Amino acid sequence: LSSGSRMLENREEELTTVRVQDPRVQNEGSWNSYVDYKIFLHTNSKAFTAKTSCVRRRYREFVWLRRQLQKNAGLVPVPELPGKSTFFVGSTDEFIEKRRQGLQQFLEKVVQNVVLLSDSRLHLFLQSQLSVPEIEACVQGQGSQTVTEAILHYAMSNCGWVQ
Repeated sequence: LSSGSRMLENREEELTTVRVQDPRVQNEGSWNSYVDYKIFLHTNSKAFTAKTSCVRRRYREFVWLRRQLQKNAGLVPVPELPGKSTFFVGSTDEFIEKRRQGLQQFLEKVVQNVVLLSDSRLHLFLQSQLSVPEIEACVQGQGSQTVTEAILHYAMSNCGWVQ
């Protein structure tokens, strides 16, 4: 074995698994019903504060996240989100499943991009249950906690596993 290949064996490969699962309709039957999705994250990457987390997010929060990432990423292209369909042909279940797959592909691409991974909004989106305004306040230093504290607080509370 050359010394080069031995060094590779000793270096643990960083892996991040992100899954978008369990779509749930909230306020079903009312005019303000929406679907939220469970985002499960498991990683050994040093980029993340918590090694596992589980949060629920809705589509419009993904839209906000993508917009923020785009603002901060400069020339780095941000992956596309699945479309917001008003006239969907087919069953609602089929639409929700297509969207779930699209959201998962979006997050998989985002967490593989070093530039996007450095955005603290992404970490709060994936690893805390803070609302969008709370994430903004936290990132701007106006919240009661730092980004790391917010993530650790959520991780310690075990909320991520109750859902």
